[in-house]
Amino acid sequence: MKVPFLNLKAQYDVIAEEVQRSIAEVLSKCAFSGGPYVEAFEEEFAVFCGSKFAAGVGSGTDALWLALLGLGVQPGDEVITVPNSFIATAEAISLCGARPVFVDVKEDSFTMDPELLPQAITKRTKVIIPVHLYGQTADMDPILSIAERHGIAVLEDACQAHGAEYKGRRAGGLGHAACFSFYPGKNLGAYGEAGCVVTKDEELANKIKMLRDHGQSRKYYHDVIGINGRMDGIQGAVLSVKLKYLDSWNKQRRANAMLYREKLAGVAGLKVPKEMEYARHVYHVFAVRSQRREMMRSSLQQSGIDCGVHYPVPIHLQEAYASREEQAGKFPVAELCARELLSLPMFPELTGKEVDYICQEVERHSNVRDKA
Repeated sequence: MKVPFLNLKAQYDVIAEEVQRSIAEVLSKCAFSGGPYVEAFEEEFAVFCGSKFAAGVGSGTDALWLALLGLGVQPGDEVITVPNSFIATAEAISLCGARPVFVDVKEDSFTMDPELLPQAITKRTKVIIPVHLYGQTADMDPILSIAERHGIAVLEDACQAHGAEYKGRRAGGLGHAACFSFYPGKNLGAYGEAGCVVTKDEELANKIKMLRDHGQSRKYYHDVIGINGRMDGIQGAVLSVKLKYLDSWNKQRRANAMLYREKLAGVAGLKVPKEMEYARHVYHVFAVRSQRREMMRSSLQQSGIDCGVHYPVPIHLQEAYASREEQAGKFPVAELCARELLSLPMFPELTGKEVDYICQEVERHSNVRDKA
């Protein structure tokens, strides 16, 4: 049996008629860049997140970058985040001319360790970016409390957490603002590149909307230096269609995660991801831990099971940040994640039969390894 890591075609087949109608409508009205379909999605998504305002942009990276600019991050500032995220989190900080400052993560959640946060704060700290990794929120209450004591803004990196919850509140409505990516493989994915910033602060939302449109307050009147970071009308229309299904798709992801947990319980040398008591995980990624990750990955691929690794090199050890001269061992939990995490197939349309086969092969290869 062959099992893909992700199957976007299976999802498209279910909603193809609605999507095609929505795209045809955008084409007929020639509303290609920004416009009514983006505005409609912004309103819908803000409500979905339990927030007030949303600004659709060109990508998740744009969302992070423009949100930081909107929060006033400048050259010489510091922004605290974690080293076990996709590089875009740190990249957006660097694009502002600021310095990423890393704190390690907790081994049970793979998210920011609040106990390590105070020692990373300096007089230059402008923003804290907790990353809601793999579909589970960071432990936000202590992070928000520490930030408030120091007068620092908190920007959620929710690029992998569409619909995730923290103590009953959805990601996107927890910090001063939140950033989402709608890269096609995300729980809520566009049919191209797109992203969004969500906030309860109207002034911040308006500033981001100005920055995404070349700094225009009105056409050809540029109040600040901005970029071309607008969301396409087609992406806005597609996302409005898909948003109606997101809760049910997340429910299916959670059901698949429960099957994985049940069938992988007790497999030697394997640790399944933990759902924290404060969280409702939406399993953008189902990452298991194995000390022989590469051997398991190779064995599963030979059995027709496509797996992934998120992420094999932590940000502080990437060549792009070599000038920082941070040595291996500085963030031990993030580095452990890089060595041991293996992402198993996870998408709403994954069948019980496919999960059974994956778990059977994981256990079989684990037993072969142990006997060896």
